[in-house]
Amino acid sequence: MFQFSDINVIFPETSRTFKASYKCLPMSMLPGNERQDLDNGGKIIMAPSALDALTRFNVEYPMLFKLINVEKDRQSHAGVLEFVADEGNCYLPFWMMDNLLLEESDIINIESVSLPVAKFSKFQPTSVAFLDITNPKAVLENALRNFACLTTGDVIAIKYNKKIYKLCVLETKPGNAVSIIECDMNVEFEVPVGYKEGPGHSEDNVLNEEQKGNVMEEVVETFKGSGVRLDGKKKKESQLDSPVIRKVLPRGVPDYDYKFGVLKFDRSAKPISHRVPEGNSEATAPVEDSFQGQGFSMTKPP
Repeated sequence: MFQFSDINVIFPETSRTFKASYKCLPMSMLPGNERQDLDNGGKIIMAPSALDALTRFNVEYPMLFKLINVEKDRQSHAGVLEFVADEGNCYLPFWMMDNLLLEESDIINIESVSLPVAKFSKFQPTSVAFLDITNPKAVLENALRNFACLTTGDVIAIKYNKKIYKLCVLETKPGNAVSIIECDMNVEFEVPVGYKEGPGHSEDNVLNEEQKGNVMEEVVETFKGSGVRLDGKKKKESQLDSPVIRKVLPRGVPDYDYKFGVLKFDRSAKPISHRVPEGNSEATAPVEDSFQGQGFSMTKPP
């Protein structure tokens, strides 16, 4: 039976490094846990005694920790969410326990560390289902708000639209483990695992042909024919009709070129003449002379 006396906490007087060993448990076993978002992030829950020790050591903020599974020779990094765990216990997200090859009640070593601020990271989705997300960078940015650091080689889990997506951290700079709190980090995505190229496709373009056609710019000719000035003078060369270029986006895709404070009106609606059904002979028949017949004046009797 596991007892608190089996937990070793090292408090060296000459060092500012916190080191301790805890019994590892999943977030779902936290007493009184009614929150469903504890697994959606990269932070752990530790005991109040750990906070007391960290305060006495004057550990640098934000508090970051290295998690080590000595038996399986696996390690990762995490931040701390709360100090409300029972003494001797430490609660981890399920995906983190999976990375560290930890089972319930296994012993994990934890020590405080200082990590460099992230400048670059590269991710690879473990499933092609990740391609269904319209704006993956925005989704990832929102999900990483619940993380404190990243470790190269980890497979993190993010939740979006009630679905869990797993991403492998292929690379981080300037080190193999980085802090992502208050940083400006460039993000890249590798082709998802299991993705197969079709004919005429490349790795840099995962949109289908219909989507690519909708996103590209097209030339629309407006006001065909020659124009005449009301005063009878000839038109200047600068006033000659020219094609209008517009950008057409597929329905449901936001305009990423939008500038704050600029209001744009959509002029891409179909002309009335194009909306007439082909079977309507009266509307499609050419009109040679409009307003035929005799006119009358309202001021004089006919």
